[in-house]
Amino acid sequence: MGCARDIVENAGVPRFWWSDFPLGHSAGKPFDAASQQQTLAGALALFDTATGPRTTQVSPQIWADDDAWKADFMDVSKLDDAAIAKLRASHEAVRATARAKQL
Repeated sequence: MGCARDIVENAGVPRFWWSDFPLGHSAGKPFDAASQQQTLAGALALFDTATGPRTTQVSPQIWADDDAWKADFMDVSKLDDAAIAKLRASHEAVRATARAKQL
């Protein structure tokens, strides 16, 4: 499973479930069990459906209704310090929630 299609395909993996999601989200959308289950099921199905080496299967899931997220993803050049601080705080809150769920 992965999001960096060019890198993974260049490495020559035998089977690859590709999701057109932001880096770090190759297992599905965060906190979306249905997305994660669909991703895992698709990736596991490749063991039965791959017809040869270096098989890439494209996930039918979409990250958003349009591709605008791709232009803005990880581009902080358009953000001021306050916006970056707000995003950082939000990210840290999500990480804290994930850590708490792991306990």
